[in-house]
Amino acid sequence: MTGKQIDFYWEFGSTNSYFAWHLIKPIAARHQARLLLHPVNLGFVFRHHNYVLMEEPAIKIANRLSDLERWAERYDLPFRVPDEFPIKTSRALRASLAMRQWDKEAPFIDALMAAYWERNDASIVDYTGLRRLAASLGVDPDAMERAAESDNVRQALIDNTNDALENGVFGVPSFIIDGELYWGKDRMEFIEDALRLDDR
Repeated sequence: MTGKQIDFYWEFGSTNSYFAWHLIKPIAARHQARLLLHPVNLGFVFRHHNYVLMEEPAIKIANRLSDLERWAERYDLPFRVPDEFPIKTSRALRASLAMRQWDKEAPFIDALMAAYWERNDASIVDYTGLRRLAASLGVDPDAMERAAESDNVRQALIDNTNDALENGVFGVPSFIIDGELYWGKDRMEFIEDALRLDDR
């Protein structure tokens, strides 16, 4: 490992976090960088900055959908816009934090992203779907749900979100490397440049 760390601020309900999740992992592996995951409550971040996504011009929202299709085609990802969008994500975010106890955080995020953004499965908004995902990874669903509802995990999500705001995060996906913030799924070249400097 080079010792380089990538702080990745993400939110399950973010289309761009879906793409960033798939794009950042091979970059981190190429440069032997540690990917530190920070799920955040994006709704709280937006409210903090007085930003309302669905109040953007309709023509911009329509273009965004077309652009997402281009990204899916470019990177050969089975992305689709779910029938239910947006959804509440707090349980899923807490569940991902809870899965750290079993060293299953990254596989759980993989499963979450695939269920919602690829298979149109909105059941992961609740424990009905989240328990299924935990079980598929060999984790007792009851134990996962208890952990996700615990005071410690609830506070961890709050702390992650406050930490994001303190570090200048205004949207996701956001990445911080050596104190420099990179926002968006289209910043991968800059991220790779920053990591490449450390490879010399």
